[in-house]
Amino acid sequence: MLVTGGTGYLGRAVVRALTARGHTVVVFARGASRSGVPATLVDGDVRDPSALVRAAAGCDALCHLAALVSLWRRRREDFDDINIGGLQHALDAAAAAGIHRVIYTSSFLALPPNDAPAPLEANDYQRTKVAAERLADAAVRAGHPLIRLYPGVIYGPGSMTEGNLIGRLVADHLRGRLPGLIGPERQWSYAFVDDVADAHCAALERGAEGGRYVLGGENARQERVFYLVGLMTGRTPPRRIPFAVASAIGAMEEWRARLFGGTPRLTRGAVDIFRHDWSLDSSVAVRDLGYSMTPLVNGMHQTVEALRAALS
Repeated sequence: MLVTGGTGYLGRAVVRALTARGHTVVVFARGASRSGVPATLVDGDVRDPSALVRAAAGCDALCHLAALVSLWRRRREDFDDINIGGLQHALDAAAAAGIHRVIYTSSFLALPPNDAPAPLEANDYQRTKVAAERLADAAVRAGHPLIRLYPGVIYGPGSMTEGNLIGRLVADHLRGRLPGLIGPERQWSYAFVDDVADAHCAALERGAEGGRYVLGGENARQERVFYLVGLMTGRTPPRRIPFAVASAIGAMEEWRARLFGGTPRLTRGAVDIFRHDWSLDSSVAVRDLGYSMTPLVNGMHQTVEALRAALS
C-alpha cells in the first residue's frame, strides 16, 4: 500500500504498524529516500499529481497522511496546495490506480469543539483541514472508497516535528524554556501515537467505506499533562499565560515573522484554538475498529523517558 507523509511523526508510526502486520508499504514523501524509514521509498510532493499517480501504480490501498502542519507560513496558499490540493491529488491517484481502499488522516481540528456549533477556522492549518473535510464529503458522495480518521492531540516518543506538539512543549519545559501555558484549564483529548497508528491498520482492514472515526484518548486538562511531568521529574508546572497576554504576544510574533522571516513562536490563531474545549468521543472507533486508548499517565511516562534519553 502507498502511504503519503510516511516520514512524519505519525507517519513513521503508521508505517511501523503496517509493516508489523505484514503489509508491504511504499512511502511517498519529500526526501523519503533520505529518511531511513523501512519501506520502499519514493521521493515526491503531493502537489505534483503525476508523481503521486506513478507512486500509486500497483498499490492496492492508499493512506493519505501528508499535510502541512504549522502555525504559520509567509505564503498562506501553501496550506491550500498541500492540505486541500494534496487530498484531491491522492483521490485522483487512487482512482487512476484502481485502488478501492483510501484512508484519509484528517484532524480533530476539522471538527467543532465541544463549546461551539461549527468548526473553527482560527489559522490556515485549521482553515484548510476544514475545507479538506468538505472535499472529503463530496468525494464520499461521488463514490470514492474513502475512510476518514480524526486523531486527537497525538503524543508519545518520536521526532520533534510540528506534528508532535506535546513532545515539543514538554521538551521545552524540561529545558526550562517554556514560559507558560495558554488555557491550561481547557480540555484536550490525548491520543498516544502507537494507538493511533494501530487504528490506521484497523481502518484499512475493517473500516466501513465512508466511515468517520474519531481517534482521541484520555480527555484531560492541559495542566494534567504537566502535573504528571512534575510527578516524574520534580519540575514545577508552568504558570498560566492569560489569553489577552498570549494574543498580544502572538500579534508581535506575527509582525516579527513578516518583517524578518522565520516562523512565529505563537500566533493569534493558535491562541484562539486554546480557548476551546477539545475533548473527544472515540466510542465509534472503539466499537468498530477495536481502538484502544493508553492511559495518559502511562503514555506520558514513555514520553518523558524518551525525552530524557534524547536530551541527556
